[in-house]
Amino acid sequence: MPPIVVVYHSGYGHTQRVAQQVADGANAQLLAIDAEGNLPEGGWETLNAADAIIFGTPTYMGGPSWQFKKFADASSKAWFSRAWQDKVFGGFTNSASLSGDKQVTLIALQTLASQHGGVWVSLGMLPSNSKAATRSDVNNLGGSVGLLVQSPSDASVAEIPQGDLDTAKLYGKRVADITARLKG
Repeated sequence: MPPIVVVYHSGYGHTQRVAQQVADGANAQLLAIDAEGNLPEGGWETLNAADAIIFGTPTYMGGPSWQFKKFADASSKAWFSRAWQDKVFGGFTNSASLSGDKQVTLIALQTLASQHGGVWVSLGMLPSNSKAATRSDVNNLGGSVGLLVQSPSDASVAEIPQGDLDTAKLYGKRVADITARLKG
């Protein structure tokens, strides 16, 4: 598999658990944005060397966390030098509400990838939207631009709906498969 990096911020651990599922599906490396919005030493070099970058952030107040936004703004150095031109990108977000305006966050991630000259990978699966559908079904939130996850505000990290975790792993695999096809 080509090198893939999942770069994410997680405020309470829920988004980190989702990032791990995406990384497992993509056979990817995790790269955490810390509580101050910074990458660890060597983080920028890791992203520059990747064939694909998957962004992950909670949705707070209808957009990415300020820590992720700080990272996104700092990526302007890579933007200026076109370091991420033609990389494959994907993204996911998590919020406490079923909607929580997560789509706005995904559009922000997709726009960031597009500004870098990247190729965005959609979720690529039909929604589970029949009366018989449950939270255990894949894509039960009906995403298309990227991965949507819901973690109730009073739920522990272990209580993220299984359907969302399964969707996360499948999305990671999709990004990896498309990256392999495009880079191969």
